[in-house]
Amino acid sequence: MNINGGIHFNEKGAFFTYHFFCSRCIWHYYNGNGYYRCSPPGHSKISYIDLTGRISCLVSIFALIVAISGPFLTLFASGINRKVILLTAVLMFAISNIVYAYTTKFEVMLAFRILPAIFHPVFFSIALVTAAQLVPPEKSSKAVTKVFAGITVGFAFGVPLTSYLAEKISLEAAFLFGAAVSIIAFIGILAWLPSMPVKERMSFGKQLGILRKPQLWLTIVAVIFIFAAMFSVYSYFAEYLGQVTHMNGSWISIMLMTFGVTMIVGNFLFGGSLHKSMTKTVLIFPLLYVVVYLFTYYLGSYVFPMAVIVFIWGAVHSGGLIVSQALLMTEAKEAPEFGNSLFVSFSNVGITVGASIGGWFISYLGIHQLIWSGIMFILLAFLLIIIKMKIS
Repeated sequence: MNINGGIHFNEKGAFFTYHFFCSRCIWHYYNGNGYYRCSPPGHSKISYIDLTGRISCLVSIFALIVAISGPFLTLFASGINRKVILLTAVLMFAISNIVYAYTTKFEVMLAFRILPAIFHPVFFSIALVTAAQLVPPEKSSKAVTKVFAGITVGFAFGVPLTSYLAEKISLEAAFLFGAAVSIIAFIGILAWLPSMPVKERMSFGKQLGILRKPQLWLTIVAVIFIFAAMFSVYSYFAEYLGQVTHMNGSWISIMLMTFGVTMIVGNFLFGGSLHKSMTKTVLIFPLLYVVVYLFTYYLGSYVFPMAVIVFIWGAVHSGGLIVSQALLMTEAKEAPEFGNSLFVSFSNVGITVGASIGGWFISYLGIHQLIWSGIMFILLAFLLIIIKMKIS
């Protein structure tokens, strides 16, 4: 769709999503050793507060709210103008980041973690559907790929940028950067996205009706396992490189950046592959991940082979995002927004489960054995995908 004299929204969508996702990536930063750094306004000294439990609460409350409330909030928002929803969500993200920058009260910070968590699943559910609706049906998968490209760009550059600002300037500067890019996204959506009122609102009953499909629940569990496979290992990526590969901090930073950049490439590779053949792509993805993990396990102690593996690993990792979404949407075509909200919610469940089980593997078996947690989950996902295809 051509908007405002030649600007195509599907070409801008990834840009806006990148700005949004940069602002969310700030929460990946903390200064290690269980300390959260904050510089209260008007104080020249930086106060260090031992907030291990509170950091865990701030991180987990976001995922919990997203997982529980996402589908229901998306249902309630299904009759509201799409542009209004996206603008409201991005504005809430900007406000939250400004609050994070200046508050020193845990209760206030917790409240403003809950607020963006409420809008997070609605934003992504609506953004994915909106991108698909703004182009001809045969190009919808490519439009969704571009939205995921925005997410992968956020992964690649959002974390390093905000971590750099937090280290070199202050944590407040990092949060204000997040607010600034959210405001840029707000302006972009306001200027380039046309008004999209809902012409025919789908009833709650019809949307909820997709939950009666056994294939949908099989797919949901498969999505949980895919994300658990991805994040049971990736959550401890830096620790693995440091303790098993014996890379120093500089090398680990380079590897993190390499991983993020190759995620961008992988996003388009898997997007193109899905467009050609969804069945083959969905079946090949978990097998590729097993191969990557096996190479990581057996060659993880060697620096240069591991550097090559990270390059491939990043590309395959990004496939999990787009493959999972495409897989789930095959069973939620009747209610795409509600289906996407299920994807956002249950992918967060997968991340939480994966990180928890990965931590258990490290605690009881050692960090080198962590890889087997990822292999276990991805094989379970592969098995469920096969069963789903057999009964469909």
